[in-house]
Amino acid sequence: MRIMMIQPNYHAGGAEIAGNWPPSWVAYIGGALRTAGFNNLRFVDAMTEDLPNEQLRLILRHNRPDVVMATAITPMIYKAQETLQIAREEVPNARLILGGIHPTFMYGQVLTEAPWIDYIVRGEGEEIIVELMQSIEAGTDRRDRANIKGIAYLEDGKVVATPARDPIADLDKLTPDWSLYDWKRYIYVPLNVRVAVPNFARGCPFTCRFCSQWKFWRRYRARSPQKFVDEIETLVREHNVGFFILADEEPTINRKKFTALCEELVRRKLPVHWGINTRVTDILRDEAQLPLWRAAGLVHISLGTEAAAQMNLDRFRKQTTIEQNKRAIELIKKHGMVAEAQFIMGMENETPETIEETYRYVLDWKPDMANWNMYTPWPFAELFEELGDRVEVRDYAKYNFVTPIMKPELMDREDVLKGVLRNYARFYMRKAFLEYPFIKDPFKRRYMLGCLRAFMKTTVTRRFYDLGRVHMRGAQLEIDLGFDESRVLTPEQIAAMKQRKEMNADTTFGGAAPGIDPEEIKIQAENPLNLPLEVAVNENANATTPAKPAS
Repeated sequence: MRIMMIQPNYHAGGAEIAGNWPPSWVAYIGGALRTAGFNNLRFVDAMTEDLPNEQLRLILRHNRPDVVMATAITPMIYKAQETLQIAREEVPNARLILGGIHPTFMYGQVLTEAPWIDYIVRGEGEEIIVELMQSIEAGTDRRDRANIKGIAYLEDGKVVATPARDPIADLDKLTPDWSLYDWKRYIYVPLNVRVAVPNFARGCPFTCRFCSQWKFWRRYRARSPQKFVDEIETLVREHNVGFFILADEEPTINRKKFTALCEELVRRKLPVHWGINTRVTDILRDEAQLPLWRAAGLVHISLGTEAAAQMNLDRFRKQTTIEQNKRAIELIKKHGMVAEAQFIMGMENETPETIEETYRYVLDWKPDMANWNMYTPWPFAELFEELGDRVEVRDYAKYNFVTPIMKPELMDREDVLKGVLRNYARFYMRKAFLEYPFIKDPFKRRYMLGCLRAFMKTTVTRRFYDLGRVHMRGAQLEIDLGFDESRVLTPEQIAAMKQRKEMNADTTFGGAAPGIDPEEIKIQAENPLNLPLEVAVNENANATTPAKPAS
């Protein structure tokens, strides 16, 4: 059976400025299929290769796959639907499968708008896809599908979702196949080396209101540090990878395992550097461990500082403070690593003053890098429901972190974008002329100048922050946000959509909503700087002795 995996050709001008990233789902899903005996696999990265539709048609026509698989985060959903529509036209008898976070929760809307899709895989896909593929190969999937957990499909024009499959209990059973990529295409620009995005842990014990990753993975789990480093060694030795970013939402929450991971990397002396996203409170908790992190090759830490105002931090349920943000950045820099601060912009209470406030904070905090990300109201996040019909823009292609979706009460969207671009220009001009060239650490200086080159290159080509939509008319800056006007809804249209069950998010996995994991509570209870989930908060409030730091 011929199986083709396709990464849809979607671009937005965000993370791509640092290079081309190999999509992780291909290695993990492809590896699961190979382990199950499905060896005729081909991966087409239409995104990295920037394949036009006609070329994709030719590839499909030539290969005649029996199954075509694609993935979609929210901004990629329309391109994913279009990709599979092309597949339906070119290989009419193929089974078409879509996975990813957006179709997991929005399967009703996706199947309604794209009825040519045969199956949607909901949630963690490695075990689901093997069972589904075995049924397809046997020619019994139409008969079996009601009993295959974790999928959605159309039957007689109606959307059907089967009960959820349990999350994978033991992540050490994952068998990623990193040979599926054309590795020369995946270069991390700051260091000019090959880059990978492996997965050490899945899930997050925190419940930030603007995020849904914790709902998607449903439980926090981490892999064996030794087995994970085996995977890193494969990437380094066999595929010449020189840099990796952990795909994890929260890689450091389990301090024992993360420390063991760093110790194993130090022991093996692999010639590789890496980066992570993590929480401010983990940096404060693990101050004594930071020299080990750097010795293990960790050089870039992106922090979810998120907001300059404590009011917004509390609203996002970040469980951090302004003072903690500043201290974490100081500690990262002190130990020779790159500290990157993240800000969420474009909420309904945004003003010119709050945008300027974020710039004052970066001057005070002194991070090595800063990102101003536009608030993206994921249609399956708690904050989306609170905002209600204020989320008038339902053009998901623009839910890309670089386009203002919300209309602030006191500003136009275009003015939010102008303010953010001004912050970027001021911040990186200052870094370029006053800081980066004078960094004493030779490696960090080279790294930061490489980041600056990536930033400048994509600014010149107008890819950064989708600058192609920004034009000068005389002395005036004009911006065309490019919304599909048919997807900018009135309050009446939003109300009508809410009445259609299939058009709304289903975050319960058929009743198997994310629960409270006792192991997560244990980890959190041992960590006085990381506040636990609500249940753990209540338990700790009744404790008679203070929590002790994890060993």
